[in-house]
Amino acid sequence: MDARTLTADLSVSAQITPDQLGEIAAQGFRAVICNRPDDEEPGQPPFARIEAAARAAGLEARYLPVTGADLTEDKAAAFASLLKTLPGPALAYCRSGMRSSTLWSMAQAAQDHPAA
Repeated sequence: MDARTLTADLSVSAQITPDQLGEIAAQGFRAVICNRPDDEEPGQPPFARIEAAARAAGLEARYLPVTGADLTEDKAAAFASLLKTLPGPALAYCRSGMRSSTLWSMAQAAQDHPAA
């Protein structure tokens, strides 16, 4: 797994597999957030398998699927809420890590410049 650190409490990565959750926990992560819809690509592990492996490794797991067309302020707010309520640090993942990074960026922008 090649995680990119965005903050002390959040890193992002490409798709993870159930067998990587023990390593993810050993690296100090306490939660994972899936931003990839199930069945986006053949062979992709469904979130239910990721969640089961995460729990077995002592990690919290949440599902917030997002598509490119679905990158909205509401999804960014939901992502920000997860980051506030989950134990950190968290690892968010999607196909490449880009959607997870974009959600975080949108959440930061909304925090820095709230709508009037």
